[in-house]
Amino acid sequence: MIDANALNRFFLPASLFFVLATPATLAQEGGDFPRLANGLPDLQGTWDFRTITPLQRPQGFADQEVLTAEQAAEFEIARQEQLDRDNFTDTTTTGDYNQFWYDRGSEILGSNRTSLITYPPDGRIPELTERAQERNAARREAATLNHGIEVRPLSERCIMGFNSGPPMLPSAYNNNVQLVQTGDYFLIHNEMVHNARIVKMNAAEYRQAPRDWEGDSIGYWDGDTLIVETRYFARATSFGNSSENMELTEKFWLIDADTLGYEFTISDPTTWTDSWTAMFPMRRATEPIYEYACHEGNYSMAAIMAGWRTQEVLAEFSTEED
Repeated sequence: MIDANALNRFFLPASLFFVLATPATLAQEGGDFPRLANGLPDLQGTWDFRTITPLQRPQGFADQEVLTAEQAAEFEIARQEQLDRDNFTDTTTTGDYNQFWYDRGSEILGSNRTSLITYPPDGRIPELTERAQERNAARREAATLNHGIEVRPLSERCIMGFNSGPPMLPSAYNNNVQLVQTGDYFLIHNEMVHNARIVKMNAAEYRQAPRDWEGDSIGYWDGDTLIVETRYFARATSFGNSSENMELTEKFWLIDADTLGYEFTISDPTTWTDSWTAMFPMRRATEPIYEYACHEGNYSMAAIMAGWRTQEVLAEFSTEED
């Protein structure tokens, strides 16, 4: 039996929980799914990628790649109970939402895998390099509020991040992406942070400068699979512990008319000791993407900074009195 307390023992923090990936084969040539006039698969539309399966395999499952049907049913119930914000009677966060606003989904997708990560075989992100650990410590130091808003995390400043990546990863809500195809470009429009990534199709070379937060992306078709390779990110990207040296390869393919396969591989030798791969299916959404109103320079940030400056003045005044 898997209960909520047991989940707390072997799962990562809630912010790192995402999806189940089904290790399906890549698109089969001549598959029975929508195609454009030029014969290429029609990936266009809005796709939903919410789920409660974790990015990394929980330590409690060790070498178990797939849950039994009974374990999966127990896990779904326990995980929903654990994540329900209305159950949080003692929270250290300020201004958090109640459960009404969350939309993580309630199901494990695919074949009941225990992690979205398919490589390495243990289903977990490789260890950080010593260089990455030192870099992260410096980031944490620089990101303290008294250094100013310009060093706060990109997601906090509503520039990039959360589940929009790149790469995309399901999270608490807004787990929707709109894809648009033209002859020369492929558009990846995430609902979260209203980020729109424009992929150049069959470009000869990357633009190395100026660098963008989302890097520079080039796409091409390998049979019925769209491959998007992204390089030259601007400094630290919006994704996890990554650096400007991260190289990202994403694959998109139709499993059937209403199911989109998505896989990504990350390589960043300055951050992780090995590359790693994750994959998961997306389901065709029945509703459009709505505006996400998060924006940089909001009143909350100004209020937070003002409060911090007040604390600094009070602390200095108190020291002088002593």
